[in-house]
Amino acid sequence: MKRLISVWTLCMGVFLGLAGCAGWGSVTQESEPPWRDALFAPPSVQTSADAVFAIDAPMRDYLARHIRPQLHSKGARQALIDALYNQGQLRLEYDSSSTRNASEAFASRAGNCLSLVIMTAAFAQELGLDVRFQQVLGEAEVERAGDLFFHIGHVNLAMGGAVQSSRARVVERGWLTIDFLPGRDLLGQRSVEIDSRRVLAMYLNNKAAEALVQGRLADAYWWTRAALAQDLGYTVARNTLAVVYRRRGALVEAETVLQQALRLEPDNPNVLGNLVSLLTHQGRESQARPLQARLAALQPDAPMARFMLGLQAMREGDYRRARRLFEAELRRTPHHHEFHFWLAQAHFRLGDADAGRRHLEAARDAAGSRDQRALYAAKLDKLKALRVQ
Repeated sequence: MKRLISVWTLCMGVFLGLAGCAGWGSVTQESEPPWRDALFAPPSVQTSADAVFAIDAPMRDYLARHIRPQLHSKGARQALIDALYNQGQLRLEYDSSSTRNASEAFASRAGNCLSLVIMTAAFAQELGLDVRFQQVLGEAEVERAGDLFFHIGHVNLAMGGAVQSSRARVVERGWLTIDFLPGRDLLGQRSVEIDSRRVLAMYLNNKAAEALVQGRLADAYWWTRAALAQDLGYTVARNTLAVVYRRRGALVEAETVLQQALRLEPDNPNVLGNLVSLLTHQGRESQARPLQARLAALQPDAPMARFMLGLQAMREGDYRRARRLFEAELRRTPHHHEFHFWLAQAHFRLGDADAGRRHLEAARDAAGSRDQRALYAAKLDKLKALRVQ
C-alpha cells in the first residue's frame, strides 16, 4: 500500500489539517520557520488577509435594506440572525468545496463553516456587536484528495446580547452561539475561544491546503507563509508548510519545520505521521521507529486505515472483505460520504442492488459540497433509469 503523509483544515498521504472547519493549535510561541522564497514562483493570486472580513457594496446594500430597518424593533443581534438565517432570505447553503472570505460567501450564498463564520462576523462587527470565535473540541473528520488526507475540525461563533432563536441556542448568559454544520447539536458541545488572528490563520491555511490539492505548490507556499505571519504558534500551518517543502524537494527544511511543530505540540498525530513518513522516505528507519511507536500509542486506531484496506480489497476483487472494512469505518464515522459510496460499490458487486442504492443515497445526503452531491445524484439517476428499462 502507498505510504501516506498527512496535512492538517484538510487531511493528507501527507497529513494536513483544515478548518473546514478548523484545526487545533498551541498558543506557545516558536521561532520563525526557515523561509525559502527563492524556491517558489510568485503567487498567482492575492494571498494576504486584507479582504477576509471586508464588507463590500452588495453586503452594505443588504444591511441597509434588510437589517438596519429592523434594528429598533428587534435589536441588532436578532435583526441580523433573522435576516441571515431565520427568515431564509439568503438561502444559504453549506458547501465544503472551498474556503471563502466574507464577500465571496455572501455572493455565492454558500460556504463551509469557517466561511459562514467569517461572513456572519463581518456583518456583526459592522453592526457594532461583540463577536467571539470558538474552536469546537472533539475528534476531527477525515477527508482525502488523492494521496492527501485532511483532518477537518470545526469552528463557530457567539454574539453578545440576549435573544431567543429557533436556529441557535443560548449556551452562556449574554452570548448566543451560531453553528453552521447541518444537524449539529450544541447541547454538550465543548469549545475554546480563539482570537481573530487564529481565525485568519485558519482561513489562510485552508487556502494553502486547497492550492495543494490543485497542484499549485507556489500558491500553497505563499498562503502558508501568510497564515504563519498571522499566528506563528499555529501548528497546523507549520505542518502544511512542511508538506509544501517536501513536495518541493526541500527535505531539510521540511524536517526542520516538523521538528518545530513537535516542540509546540509533542503529541500531534499529523505532525508525527508526516515526520515518520519523511524519515522513512530517506531510509532513516532507526530514527523513525520511536516516533512510529509514539504515534501508534497515541492513535492505535488510525483514521481511514480500514477504509484504505477496503479499497485494496476492492482492487483485489474481495468484495465481502471490502464490505466488512467499509462497514467498520462507518461505525466509527457514520456520516462520511466516501465510506457510504464505496460500501455501495461493494454491495453492487455482491449483487445487493437495494443496499447499494441506500448507501449511495446516504453518500449524496452526507456530501459536503455541491459537486459531490451532484455526482452522487447523477449516479442515482442512472440507477433509476436502468431500473425503468
